[in-house]
Amino acid sequence: MADANPPESLTPHPAPVRPISRNRMALLFAVMLTTAAGNTAMQSVMPAIGTSLGVADVWISLAYSWSALLWVICAPIWARKSDQRGRKAMMALGLIGFSASMGLCGLALWVGLNGWLPALWTLLLFAAARSLYGGYGSAAPPAVQAYVASRTARSERTQALSLIASSFGLGTVIGPALAPLMVMPGLGLVGPFAAFTLLGVATLVALRIFLPDDVPQFAARGAAYDAPYGSGGSSREPQADDEDDGPAAQGPADKLGWWEPRLRPWVISGLLGGHAQAMVLGISGFLVLDRLGLRSTPEAATGSIAIVLMCGAIATLLAQWGLIPRLNLGPRAAILWGCALAAVGTLMFGTADELHGIALGYSVASLGFGLFRPGFNAGASLAVSRHEQGEASGVVASATGAAYIVAPAIGVWLYGHSDWLAFAVIIGLCFAVLVIGWKSLSADEVLTADR
Repeated sequence: MADANPPESLTPHPAPVRPISRNRMALLFAVMLTTAAGNTAMQSVMPAIGTSLGVADVWISLAYSWSALLWVICAPIWARKSDQRGRKAMMALGLIGFSASMGLCGLALWVGLNGWLPALWTLLLFAAARSLYGGYGSAAPPAVQAYVASRTARSERTQALSLIASSFGLGTVIGPALAPLMVMPGLGLVGPFAAFTLLGVATLVALRIFLPDDVPQFAARGAAYDAPYGSGGSSREPQADDEDDGPAAQGPADKLGWWEPRLRPWVISGLLGGHAQAMVLGISGFLVLDRLGLRSTPEAATGSIAIVLMCGAIATLLAQWGLIPRLNLGPRAAILWGCALAAVGTLMFGTADELHGIALGYSVASLGFGLFRPGFNAGASLAVSRHEQGEASGVVASATGAAYIVAPAIGVWLYGHSDWLAFAVIIGLCFAVLVIGWKSLSADEVLTADR
């Protein structure tokens, strides 16, 4: 019988964390890209849908609020579940929520646009269907972030998380680019909803087939992980690149909240900057309708709104794929420079009165927010230990979602009363991040040092 307590020299030591393979990173990228593209395609047509339904702009923004509230509540729950059930299971749940939500939202809007339901009931059904994304779609992003964060060294984590964040940026290019093409006879403005429902299902199938299971309660690493993808997993020695994140071996991570001292300055910065970003995004489509005089032809506005959103998305990619890795920006620098640029871009965006100026201003603001968002994500991740990544990613996801509960509706409401008041509030939020970040955020040299 084997000794109950083998000598220390015979006790296996954990293998070093290996980089995530390109194939697996591509799958993670696809999960984030699909949801981002679907959401931005929806955002590019919703102002036109609201005008076609004859409802006030603020009600279109409020239709997202219940979903955003559910996101804030559920994201930390799913993040903790990912430590227990595995990252892959939570990614799959998120894609199921996304696909079901897109399909049902499209159905509700199609019924309303055809005059079979009053506008009020159409929006209520839309909000109810959208809640599936907030409740279940919120499982995917924290699982993806935790998967990446737990498999990268501290010095490489900002760039790795920036790559994942850039999948959202690429999705925001693809979504608006495809949305006008998906406005087709028979489906009309709800065409993008049908198309991204199918794309979400396809991504779910690919995830199920090609990403290995990573259920944390399986402490051993062998056939359970390798068999479907190798040539005899049971005959090989355990491999570090097929392992889970190790929570089972370390015990459950302590529950982290928004006001955990290590996370508090990052969360405050994330909330303020996130509200500014959400307000700009909420206003953008309606500003295009007003400044270009397209209220009387809402279907024709889809292309112009898509151009503005695409320009902003390309600027976001420039920040995340170009500036952050080229300049080797740490989290603190990314947040401070990002909010400074966002303030300048918002001023340009708010004063423009033709398509070129609107797109340019929105692009500069998006460049700034493209620096800010991965800076917040990476800063929160680096503030805690590897063992706490699931909890930290839940805090990040819920803080991000919190910005979309009322900020878009408040932004649209302020914009409807006074252009200058709305944009002054947004710029004020950016300056608040600059002041708080300068005083409170940890230096990048401290955060990114390997331990």
